[in-house]
Amino acid sequence: MFNILVVEDDANTQKLMCAVLKRGGYNTSTATDGLVALNMMETQHFDLIVLDVMMPRIDGYQLCRDLRGIGDNIPILMVTANQESKDKHKGFLAGTDDYMTKPFDEKEMLFRIKALLRRAKIASEHKLVIGETTMDYNALTVVKGKTEFTLPKKEFYLLFKLMSYPNKIFTRLQLIEEIWGIETETDDHTLNVHINRLRDKFRDNCDFEIVTVRGLGYKVVMRQ
Repeated sequence: MFNILVVEDDANTQKLMCAVLKRGGYNTSTATDGLVALNMMETQHFDLIVLDVMMPRIDGYQLCRDLRGIGDNIPILMVTANQESKDKHKGFLAGTDDYMTKPFDEKEMLFRIKALLRRAKIASEHKLVIGETTMDYNALTVVKGKTEFTLPKKEFYLLFKLMSYPNKIFTRLQLIEEIWGIETETDDHTLNVHINRLRDKFRDNCDFEIVTVRGLGYKVVMRQ
């Protein structure tokens, strides 16, 4: 069973989050600020952190920066009342993996946590398998049977992102920010070129297909 650390200074919100997570089948521990969380992480193992932003002593942004600064890649879901885009960008720049605003939807929180834990498993193993297709993150290769493709980095990261979450729709902006970075000047045209190259290379692959969701973005769907 996964162990989740809830870092939240509001007692009622903390209690609600723990109740939701326990119903989802997770073990929970709590901390009231980033300093307490860091002290707990020295002696206990956690698989994921649910993190508030506005807290005393060490806030959520600083905790993210501290953890990423020492090379700790534990999945972090930031949950905050701050709803402006600049706050979201600040969270991702600090190192959070995902971001939700309060009041949060309980089912959505569980879905996001499940996805983050799955992503962490993929990242630790550095391989992703769908059907008979294997993606090797270290080698930047995609292998199906006796056929092997070595992809340019951006193409590989783009396909790996889509393949990590089958049937999940990613907007064009999400993909551009994830693959090229938040401050990039890359536009939709560059993304479309990369998508079309991937489609050409894997047109005959019977395990997956990259689908355009009109007006939204792209997703990978299974063909079997």
